[in-house]
Amino acid sequence: MPRNAKHRRPRTGSIARRLVAVGTGGAALAIPLVTAATAQAAPATVEHVRAAKAAEAPAATPKTTATTYVVVEGDSLSKIAQAHSVSGGWQKLYEDNRSAVGANPSLVHPGLKLTVNGKKAAAPATTAAETSTESAGSGSVEPAVAKTYTDNLDGWIREALDVMAQHGIPGSYEGIHRNIMRESSGNPNAINNWDINAQNGVPSKGLLQVIAPTFQAYHVPGTAMDAYDPVANITAACNYAADRYGSIDNVNGPY
Repeated sequence: MPRNAKHRRPRTGSIARRLVAVGTGGAALAIPLVTAATAQAAPATVEHVRAAKAAEAPAATPKTTATTYVVVEGDSLSKIAQAHSVSGGWQKLYEDNRSAVGANPSLVHPGLKLTVNGKKAAAPATTAAETSTESAGSGSVEPAVAKTYTDNLDGWIREALDVMAQHGIPGSYEGIHRNIMRESSGNPNAINNWDINAQNGVPSKGLLQVIAPTFQAYHVPGTAMDAYDPVANITAACNYAADRYGSIDNVNGPY
């Protein structure tokens, strides 16, 4: 190194000088330095917020379009369900409209409004005749009142409809009455002794003129094993008609 060269004191950075100053006359404080390399959370972008909300949002539920149908004379739940292609058939149509139809799906009357392919309606309030009622304050339970029917054509049809409802057999009062009047004029003891069935030894009998093999095949449990019994005859005939034609309401001639 040249002789005339001077020793230069190395420069002390501003931060180092501050540390030295702090350390003069006492213990130096260890002060952490924050640098640009310190990790920080990245701010959320608008796209991130939208994506998070979209992930949390529930999937949209497809809406079912419901239509209102007004019952006309000659209608039945089976006929309406078939015409409107109701998934689940007349049973689903009845389930959706139980509050409007009532306890008996066979008793639909002209002017009744039904929801087709819509949301299930609330179940109707039960009546005293359908359920047992508890006496207030006593804790005792009163037995349900048994339903009675008149011993004539009207009573036979109504009783048959109640039995049919228990077994899911479609049919309406009008459809049954119309076919009875054509087949037997309302005579439960009517018998056909002249047609082809009679010639084959199995004459048609009763209100809806049912032959013995058909009556036995479509007999409804809980009714009499007698083709002349009005309720047994009606329910067996309606059971057969439902199997072959969809409902007794669809029968308008010999069947």
